[in-house]
Amino acid sequence: MNLLIKNITIVPMDCKEEVLENANIYIEEDKIKHIGELREDIKIDRTIDGKNKVAIPGLINAHTHIGMSLLRNYADDLPLHEWLTQKIWPIEANLKREDIYWGSLLSMVEMIQTGTTAFCDMYFFMDEVGKGLEESGMRGILTRGLIEEPGKEKEKLDDTRSLYNNWNDKGNGRIKVMVAPHAPYTCSPDYLEDIMDLAYELDTGIHIHLSETKKEVEDSFKTYGKSPIKHVYDLGLFRLPTIAAHCVHINHEDIKILKENNVSPVNNPTSNLKLASGFAPIDEMLKFGVNVSLGTDGSSSNNNLNMFEEIHLASIVNKAVNMNAISVPAITALRMATINGAKALLWDKEIGSIEIGKKADIVLIDMKKPHLYPLHNVISSLAYSVQGSDVDTVIVDGKIIMEKREIKTLDVEKIMYNAEKSAKDLINR
Repeated sequence: MNLLIKNITIVPMDCKEEVLENANIYIEEDKIKHIGELREDIKIDRTIDGKNKVAIPGLINAHTHIGMSLLRNYADDLPLHEWLTQKIWPIEANLKREDIYWGSLLSMVEMIQTGTTAFCDMYFFMDEVGKGLEESGMRGILTRGLIEEPGKEKEKLDDTRSLYNNWNDKGNGRIKVMVAPHAPYTCSPDYLEDIMDLAYELDTGIHIHLSETKKEVEDSFKTYGKSPIKHVYDLGLFRLPTIAAHCVHINHEDIKILKENNVSPVNNPTSNLKLASGFAPIDEMLKFGVNVSLGTDGSSSNNNLNMFEEIHLASIVNKAVNMNAISVPAITALRMATINGAKALLWDKEIGSIEIGKKADIVLIDMKKPHLYPLHNVISSLAYSVQGSDVDTVIVDGKIIMEKREIKTLDVEKIMYNAEKSAKDLINR
């Protein structure tokens, strides 16, 4: 189907960083064909009125654990180590495939409703997430979290190989697969070597947690005499394209390593605040030229998947931490959630900005709201005023998957019912 989005304000997030007023977007099948004046020579099947709306690239959640929606508000107000070892890991040991399916679909509903069109997920039973991706129409990277367990190392690597063979490039290329060692503190150097060999075999990237807490970094220095980032760098991990979640407790040497090896850190401001992990030096990384993207983490440590909250926090928290009102300006926070995220996911040639020839992953924001008036500055409004609930329409791969807040691809009531049932059964188990 060919779409025309007519008379819309566009924030393209391309290299020009400009706002286009009263423009038009022509979509042919899954790609953007034309941006600008109306064209009579392009065949149109459907027109969307863009009056009082702003078009932005679909938001990209570069690090999450979407099956964890079943554990939303289950274990709060705890230090990270206690939260993981005493609450999360014990209950995760009882997860079943069906739980992940319904929990992931619940998260996809939430992400679509708040303007996210693509995500990078690390969890278990990732085939179930793949099924949900196909049904939802979203775009995503599947990564099976690898935690070293005696006797199960090969089995987990084989799971990842099967995941890649079954799902990579499925859904018209909307689904990709990467390899995901959980963290250096849950994977020995030998196991990390095996994981890297698998990534080379599959010709894909790495998704890993790095330097999330002060304790993790201190333990790394005690064990290896170096930071987690220097440790995995010395092992050769960064020879592979790497998405590095968190990167909170890092020094100048770490930042230099990240930049020189094109590693993409993912800032997770809400999760880092809630678990008291600390404040990542985002401003310093950005000024050094590091490609910093943005994510929510899982909804057990957030406790939602609303990327507009992360955009807001990514900017204002860094201003306070650096005592500098121009630190991480609005446009930079928006870039973190769009084109930077696309680069992190190795998808920037196709998504992350509204440009001719790119995939039509576009979100329309309804600006006719009291909290968005007066509209002095569109960029500022998107970063500081817009809420996830202001998302009106979501288009992925040229297909409308939500219109006027109604999701077209999923049965929301059925998903909510089954997710609630799965969560209660999980707690009982």
